[in-house]
Amino acid sequence: MRELDSLEAFLKQKGQLHCAVVQGLDFTDVEINWDRLDFQGAVFLGCHFPVEVTADFLLNKGAVIFPNFPSLPYNPYRNRLYSREELMKGWTKQQDRSLDKMIYDHFVQKGKSKADILESLAQRLHDHAIDDGVRDLLGGRIEEGGKKKVVGVMGGHTTGRDSESYAKVVRVARSLSRKGFFVASGGGPGIMEAANLGAWMVDASDEMVDQVLDLLKSTPHFALDGYQKAALSVLDLIPKGGSSLSVPTWFYGHEPSNLFSTHIAKYFSNSIREDGLLSIATHGVIYAPGSAGTTQEIFMDATQNHYLTYDEISPMVFLGKQRYIEDTMLYPCLKQLAEGREYGDYLFCTDEIDEVVSFIETHPPKRG
Repeated sequence: MRELDSLEAFLKQKGQLHCAVVQGLDFTDVEINWDRLDFQGAVFLGCHFPVEVTADFLLNKGAVIFPNFPSLPYNPYRNRLYSREELMKGWTKQQDRSLDKMIYDHFVQKGKSKADILESLAQRLHDHAIDDGVRDLLGGRIEEGGKKKVVGVMGGHTTGRDSESYAKVVRVARSLSRKGFFVASGGGPGIMEAANLGAWMVDASDEMVDQVLDLLKSTPHFALDGYQKAALSVLDLIPKGGSSLSVPTWFYGHEPSNLFSTHIAKYFSNSIREDGLLSIATHGVIYAPGSAGTTQEIFMDATQNHYLTYDEISPMVFLGKQRYIEDTMLYPCLKQLAEGREYGDYLFCTDEIDEVVSFIETHPPKRG
């Protein structure tokens, strides 16, 4: 089925909408001769129509209509990913009245994962729309350059901006972006912010990176006053940056979404978000030091490689020998699990930035 998520794409069909999916469009001020359109098998997801175009008219023409839900602060049928500007709209240094906060408050009020059937349905439709937006982005429909070579970056959300791990991830992400890879993170603070920040500074000099890291050290943790203000100061310093993806969730809405990604795929369901982020990282995942959440992601990723869930093997790179060999022994454990399997050659542990980037470059995804 054809996906039509812009008025331009809709009008190009010249009325032939047979088996087309029309997503989140507003037709109220568009001049269209609706009587001449072929609606047989067309599906409309959350669209707005002129008064004269009734539901009965569309249904009699053979269309299927998914109606809008009332009183929601979010659009379940949105036809694009979020941007930083959209989610931050309404935020001030004095008070957070952003769209991001409004949606989170609504999510909590409705019971989060225990919401009633209509709210749960709206959330699932929303997350499906985000899935679709991610596919459009990574497939090359949104930006130039064709299909993206995605590298995921995982690690602790409490890692401070003043830590060595944070600085290393910034430089790793910058180097990968310069080499044509597309960085994706979990979208929150800590290591996730460092990954998107590195991609944002793809064209920045080493001196500028040092300046930015010094600026951010003043508020190392997201619970401190001035945390978002420091990030906005970086954006004032570098108003245009490189592209990257963040994949946060309102399930952890008390953590601020980081401000350095150009595309934000924010989900209600944390399980869909975590598995989805690992599945799109076809060119590998880098693991900086983290705690329980990072450990869970490591074994989810290893499972995908072990059982060839997506028919490909991709690198798993551990940035931190102390953490992953000596303190937790997670790396030796994975090496043992991978013994005799092809993905054993795609496991690597190091402390060196250049070695991380080199391993990703020399180990492209491999069909199992």
